[in-house]
Amino acid sequence: MSRIGKRAVEIPSGVTAAIDGGTLSVKGPKGTLAMPLSDIIKYEVGEGSISVQPANDSREARAFWGMQRTLVQNLVTGVTEGFTKVLEITGVGYRANAQGKNLKLNLGYSHDVDYAVPEGIEIKTPDNTTIEISGIDKQKVGQVAAEIRRWRKPEPYKGKGIKYRGEYIFRKEGKKK
Repeated sequence: MSRIGKRAVEIPSGVTAAIDGGTLSVKGPKGTLAMPLSDIIKYEVGEGSISVQPANDSREARAFWGMQRTLVQNLVTGVTEGFTKVLEITGVGYRANAQGKNLKLNLGYSHDVDYAVPEGIEIKTPDNTTIEISGIDKQKVGQVAAEIRRWRKPEPYKGKGIKYRGEYIFRKEGKKK
């Protein structure tokens, strides 16, 4: 039995959910999100909640159960609050600057890195070394953060690079004389 899957997803006021065809669409104050439904899971939209149950007693259905409930929860949270990831840049001369729908990164290369921000994602740079990525789709926000981080991952000797806020960088001892 899935402990997560047993709980119903609460729908706050101002949010509507509907199942049409093979998709679940959730509409809220920040926008609309939809996800395709799995055949091995039953979804029921009731008064103020969405319940997720396995359609049969197969191993695959029980394995999908908790994950599908979490995906439904992410839809509801996204249209009400949204998701945010914060990246921190460490290193001498490393900077970031948001310019409209582009993010300009100075990361020690011979050229600046220009990253085109995808639709539905908002990027802010409160200062030169902080990047705030926000949007309503959790998967898209995480993917954009991972793509930006990929340009200069933190290295273990000095800790220079782009890291998530709160991420611990395992440090190594350098060469000894």
